[in-house]
Amino acid sequence: MKLCNTCKTKRAMIIRPKTSQPICLECFYSVFEEEIHYTIISNKLFNRGEKIAIAASGGKDSTVLAHVMCELNRRYDYGLELFLLSVDEGIRGYRDDSLATVEKNKKTYGLPLKVVSYRDLYGWTMDEIVQAIGKTNNCTFCGVFRRQALDRGAVLLGADKIVTGHNADDIAETVLMNLLRGDYFRLGKCVDIVTGRDSSIPRLKPFKYTYEKEIVMYAYHKKLDYFATECVYSPNAYRGHVRELIKDLELIRPSAIIDVIHSAEQIDVRGEVKIPKKQTCTVCGLSLIHI
Repeated sequence: MKLCNTCKTKRAMIIRPKTSQPICLECFYSVFEEEIHYTIISNKLFNRGEKIAIAASGGKDSTVLAHVMCELNRRYDYGLELFLLSVDEGIRGYRDDSLATVEKNKKTYGLPLKVVSYRDLYGWTMDEIVQAIGKTNNCTFCGVFRRQALDRGAVLLGADKIVTGHNADDIAETVLMNLLRGDYFRLGKCVDIVTGRDSSIPRLKPFKYTYEKEIVMYAYHKKLDYFATECVYSPNAYRGHVRELIKDLELIRPSAIIDVIHSAEQIDVRGEVKIPKKQTCTVCGLSLIHI
């Protein structure tokens, strides 16, 4: 019987993906939460009394994010006022089911919930957009609309900041995507734990160093209620090919995900690199691009 590599007393129940070390469930829960707490305090992500909107899709990342934020806010007395903020893109058979999971989480954690929809904000659903433009580059449209929708929802909630469930795998994928596309400016910015620092509502990524596999394991063993179906349009996304590459690298070298992130953190973009000009909407005042 293998013993937990952390406490040295209890039986190891899992192999931790991030370190490849055997660990018991109690120690896994503890180190998982404490690493996120360390990320939060070391980067000074919050100030006491702030209103924080948790971007909630009903998937594993946002469900674990809501659970851990509630737990750490209580345990360490962050003094934060937490809300759930969801976006209804109008994807039949996908988003309607996932929003039902968000409603369950609302009751579980006792958090207020605000849902904003593409239909109300833009007059289009994502299904209608795909019907009009086809299944090529529709994730690009959706990403822009979704970010804008989160901003608008956060304004309606009176939130000071938005926290998202972007994990280490997501960030490593973005690094490689920007590298492959030659997007030098975003290559240096995509690993920032806070984006939109100069905007009215910054976005924070407490899961920046948290592996996707560990989020899944945490949600499974904690028996959290989350929606596991992939978006019906995502198989056509370019990110999917990069995700496969990251997973292959992780099999060979588990630290590859963090290594990619740390490498990008050291990138210093030269002054002559053309920087996109950040603009704001002349009607609502919200940012038109997120850099």
